Amino acid sequence: MAKLSEELWNTLMGLTEDEFKKFKWFLKQGDILEGFPGIPVARLEKADMLDTVDLMVQKYQGPGAVTVFLMVLEKISRNDLVDSLRKTQIDTHSHHTVPFKRDHERKKAELGAKMKLMIQERQMKIDEIRHSAKLSSKSADRHIADSERVFKVLLQSVERSQANLIEAINEKQKTTQKQADKLIQELEHEISELTKRSNNIDQLSQTDNDTGLLSKNYIPTTKNWTEVTIHPPSYGASVGVALNRLEEEFSTEKKKLIAKAKLHRVQESAKDVTLDPDTANPFLILSHNGKQVYCGDVKQTLPENPKRFNAAINVLGEQSFSSGRFYFEVQVTGKTSWDLGVVKESIQRNGSINASLKNGYWTISLREGDKYKASLGDVNVKYPPKKVGVFVDYEKSSVSFHDVDSADIIHSFSNCSFTEKLYPFFSPGSRHGGKNSAPLIISPVNYAD
Repeated sequence: MAKLSEELWNTLMGLTEDEFKKFKWFLKQGDILEGFPGIPVARLEKADMLDTVDLMVQKYQGPGAVTVFLMVLEKISRNDLVDSLRKTQIDTHSHHTVPFKRDHERKKAELGAKMKLMIQERQMKIDEIRHSAKLSSKSADRHIADSERVFKVLLQSVERSQANLIEAINEKQKTTQKQADKLIQELEHEISELTKRSNNIDQLSQTDNDTGLLSKNYIPTTKNWTEVTIHPPSYGASVGVALNRLEEEFSTEKKKLIAKAKLHRVQESAKDVTLDPDTANPFLILSHNGKQVYCGDVKQTLPENPKRFNAAINVLGEQSFSSGRFYFEVQVTGKTSWDLGVVKESIQRNGSINASLKNGYWTISLREGDKYKASLGDVNVKYPPKKVGVFVDYEKSSVSFHDVDSADIIHSFSNCSFTEKLYPFFSPGSRHGGKNSAPLIISPVNYAD
């Protein structure tokens, strides 16, 4: 059996990484293996080449393992390895030649396998295209909703500005009218007094000789109205102020719209990220679904693992990325200390850790409840974020951190030296007497926010 496992393992070593993924995929498909049951997905998920050989030998025994091995190699079009394995003529019990199909049957099987693989590849391409079309539809819906929201806000701003402008103009007019009414009232009072005295003069007979009545002093004291006038207020200034305010509101809404649109674009690269318990510091408590982590009071007894952080309160994500774009969001509400970002696969796991760019850490952190930091110094934050989005563009060598609620970019790294796999990085920080006991929560990405 050991000889069989060695031969099968040597054959697997001839596969590329992508071919090995396809090889494992076919092992899961019981309906494709022509009479052989598939191997459970959970057992194959993290299996390397040695583990895969062991699983096949255990599942199908000696000759059965060889038969399945040859069938899958044919399905992934590695006929060179099929020929090589056949030449070894392995029989795990008697070491006799494993019976094979006749040549025409073999060719028919090869052709059928190739056709099935071509069908499978095209079906996968259909799924990919449908997924892209679905993303495009969602993106269109989001942009329509964003435009409706923004234009609604802008229309409300215009209506509000117009109402405020009309009110301001009316107030000025009322003030002017009050001044005019007061002046008119004064003038009418003087006219009444003058009229009364004028009538008294007309009633005097020509023989009357009342010098007191006919003197200048008989004229009542009145205001000099020569310089008195009503100046119409300037309404143009009010219009100008209103338009300036409206322009500022438009500019603010435009910036918000652009920021939201940029966030939506990076959210389209969202990946399902879960925490890797094999990397978690013994003080960390992980939820069953691998989405939450917080620091406990007691150090757990865990299996030794070279991937585990034995001193730093850290944990990595299970998923790795070595190309393309990826994005995930983490809820940080209620915490006074945390670290988030991505790290390279080969970072130090033992002892004290220096989380620097040089050492492969592209992270930001919170300390003492209000001090945000990055590798190169302090980070200015307008408002404490409740949820942080982490976006990586591997090809552009960039990492950015987003406030999901406001769509503001908290911090970004450019010209990053990515040379290996990257892993999501999380540190909920120490408990600090219970002040920092809230968990970090990997949240589903909600495009409707």
